[in-house]
Amino acid sequence: MSTKSSINRSILARAIKESFTKLNPRVLWTNPVMFVVEILAVLTTYFAIRDMGGLMKTFMFDVQIAAWLWITVLFANFAEALAEGRGKAQAESLRKSRSETIAKKLVGEKIENISAAKLVKGDIVLVETGEFIPGDGEIIEGIASVDESAVTGESAPVIRESGGDRSAVTGGTRVLSDWIKVKITANPGETFLDRMISLVEGAKRRKTPNEIALTILLIGLTIVFLLAVTTLEAYAIYSGATVSISVLAALLVCLIPTTIGGLLSAIGIAGMDRLLKRNVLAMSGRAVEAAGDVGVLLLDKTGTITLGNRMATEFVPAPGVSPERLADAAQLSSLADETPEGRSIVILAKEQFNLRERDIMALGATFVPFSAQTRMSGVDLQGREIRKGAMDTIEKYLREKGGEMASEVKTAIEKIAKQGGTPLVVAEGNQALGVIYLKDVVKGGIKERFSQLRRMGIETVMITGDNPLTAAAIAAEAGVDDFLAEATPEQKLKLIREYQAKGHLVAMTGDGTNDAPALAQSDVGVAMNSGTQAAKEAGNMVDLDSNPTKLIEIVEIGKQLLMTRGSLTTFSIANDIAKYFAIIPALFVVTYPELGVLNVMGLATPQSAILSAVIFNALIIVALVPLALRGITYRPLGANIILRRNLLIYGLGGIIAPFIGIKLIDMLLVMLHLS
Repeated sequence: MSTKSSINRSILARAIKESFTKLNPRVLWTNPVMFVVEILAVLTTYFAIRDMGGLMKTFMFDVQIAAWLWITVLFANFAEALAEGRGKAQAESLRKSRSETIAKKLVGEKIENISAAKLVKGDIVLVETGEFIPGDGEIIEGIASVDESAVTGESAPVIRESGGDRSAVTGGTRVLSDWIKVKITANPGETFLDRMISLVEGAKRRKTPNEIALTILLIGLTIVFLLAVTTLEAYAIYSGATVSISVLAALLVCLIPTTIGGLLSAIGIAGMDRLLKRNVLAMSGRAVEAAGDVGVLLLDKTGTITLGNRMATEFVPAPGVSPERLADAAQLSSLADETPEGRSIVILAKEQFNLRERDIMALGATFVPFSAQTRMSGVDLQGREIRKGAMDTIEKYLREKGGEMASEVKTAIEKIAKQGGTPLVVAEGNQALGVIYLKDVVKGGIKERFSQLRRMGIETVMITGDNPLTAAAIAAEAGVDDFLAEATPEQKLKLIREYQAKGHLVAMTGDGTNDAPALAQSDVGVAMNSGTQAAKEAGNMVDLDSNPTKLIEIVEIGKQLLMTRGSLTTFSIANDIAKYFAIIPALFVVTYPELGVLNVMGLATPQSAILSAVIFNALIIVALVPLALRGITYRPLGANIILRRNLLIYGLGGIIAPFIGIKLIDMLLVMLHLS
């Protein structure tokens, strides 16, 4: 998504206003580099006003230096405010969506209408068709279609029901049909919506460890150059030379890493914003940053690697049985089967043998539904008794009928299992007619995505409850590096800890209560919004779309954040080199004429050189704001390749661009007689 499309006039207007608000020292001190620039701007402004009765040329030079120092701070504030803008706009929208909802609180068998704001943890409320869910909770009774567009932005309703992994509901969403009883799981001010409002407001975002480390480095560089400039002032006094405060301030501002200092906060906030645009709510900046360093991805098979439903792909008949007869019996036994697998059997028979769906009423059929006891389903009609189910179940059924399963059928079953499929045996009377090949369909393009991750040095591990044989076949087809079959919560947790003990950062996704321990243990735990409250509280990210494949995008955004920060840091340090060539010769050329040889840009005058460097220093910040917000274009490349690209593009570019920019500004200043 482009930066342009996500920034409107109101966000720009707010950012401009907050650029001035952030001049408050109590706000700006959190950005040490810009805080120093603001102090220097105050000093140069003071001395310019104090000396305004002196030489007009000197006064105008001091005023211009002071003005551009203020502009430098404002541009840095603007970058941060612009990055925060979308989050604050969404927070306001969410606040407006929280109208004064009336809750139907259940007190015994009575219903008491109270304000949703008065609900506390443990209260039970009834929510009926057309009503808003008054607070976060778990459904304890009922099933309903729920409109979650206020939270997720998706217009399609979702089904929420009690007793499963889709029992959690969010305050502010609306019931479209039926009714549910909800047990409130959060007190006022602690709801998911309250946390979401707080988190999307960039101003409340905490700095990540990486960001803190870089800030410490910037502070160290600032202190070093401050001492250097102070030493120069002492040397100037000792040698009898005169160096104005404005010149020293300009020198210090151009020496310290103002470019990355001005953009650092914007880069971090924009990273969280890019996740938000994809409907992923990061509970901390640390999680986004960790996603960029992830070395292992744990992915559920169903719904992530496969489409989520097994599909009938082939009819394998027994000896002496025609494929048409097997397909006919399979379709008849599946006409009342509303599962995705059952529907796929009906469709496959229709496509391969032109067997149209029969009129169920006209057939006079008696359908036998699947049950946990019998572990098979089927149909009885016109003297025919057809059943379908797993091999052991049908084999037992045939023995009871006096029949036996042919060895060829067993061979077909073993072959299907080795290929990662699910064999479903169809029997009529005491004869096994053959096998239906049900297959987990691997998502298109997923193998290529895993190849990209492998090139990035990320290992992919499929988590599944399937048996090892089936899991191995699907893992090979999908192209994952490893798999964990017949996975239990304890095994998931153990696997994550093993990888972490080897020094890897681990990411995983989950939606059930049984996923909570692993989500809490993983470095990047992405909980599905449709999942249980326990899963959402355990993870450090929530996917509002409940799309497990989003984990791959999250890793890419995390890497993009780190790449952007690294690239702009490289550029910032590199472009300081050109500013040294502009200011240092200009500062000492009078005392040491030999330094004139360093004026490789041929700048007109010492004053023009200093002013040009300060102006460029301010303008480059605003020029890089779109890049900081959009991020460096992500490519799945290795660390060595990325380092070379950074040095070539942002290192070399950071050296060349200021030479050109400062020279052009110098020519413009001379043309306008401003130096």
